[in-house]
Amino acid sequence: MAGIDESKPFIPISIAVLTVSDTRSLAEDRSGQTLVDRLEAAGHRLADRAIVKDDIEYIRETVLGWTQREDVDAVITTGGTGFTGRDVTPEALEPLFEKRMDGFSHVFHAISYEMIGTSTIQSRATAGLINQTYVFCLPGSTGACKDAWDGILAQQLDYRHKPCNFIEIMPRLDEHLKRTKLRGN
Repeated sequence: MAGIDESKPFIPISIAVLTVSDTRSLAEDRSGQTLVDRLEAAGHRLADRAIVKDDIEYIRETVLGWTQREDVDAVITTGGTGFTGRDVTPEALEPLFEKRMDGFSHVFHAISYEMIGTSTIQSRATAGLINQTYVFCLPGSTGACKDAWDGILAQQLDYRHKPCNFIEIMPRLDEHLKRTKLRGN
């Protein structure tokens, strides 16, 4: 049965938050702030935070830089997942995915459907691994960020969540590279 195994310790990870927007500043970034507030309330660390314009190269450069850092275990982006001409987050990041996390999109849309009905089809939320680092691409709305965090990420980024979670498999994501991030070597 799914739930929290209180006999296990909580293991905090470091998460970077990227807002993709042509119009927001850090002071106006409610979606990014929602993610920061939730990850910190859960006990995780904010590794970095930035806002970049809806531009494939800016998005790639920022996310690739973070995924190459030893102090970043996961990246969450918000914005740029819709269908307008400026929405390019999936185009920027999906080609970089070493492994795609198809289930993330499916579960996100199931949760979103309960909240906003068929409007969920206007989102191209996606996730995968880049440089053996989890990357989650969320819509730019505060509601979507809450839904993704509360309905998926809070559990999957908690080592105590059973029957399984993303944290417990982190040391094995790059077994071929002998990952040292969580082992402390």
